[in-house]
Amino acid sequence: MKKIIVNDNCIGCGACIAIDSEHFDFEGNLSHVISNENLDSDALKNAISSCPVGAIEIIEEPTEND
Repeated sequence: MKKIIVNDNCIGCGACIAIDSEHFDFEGNLSHVISNENLDSDALKNAISSCPVGAIEIIEEPTEND
């Protein structure tokens, strides 16, 4: 199963939230993921590519059988 992560590089600039509020919001001063639905959306792709520190990625989460 794929999921979005925001790693420790996040500086809280808010670019991802401004571009894609479906997937991101602030938690304290940093961005966090609020939805893992619709992972093929153009807004999500733009948010990932717009992150100035490369803190957002989509990863394959291991299943119980892995």
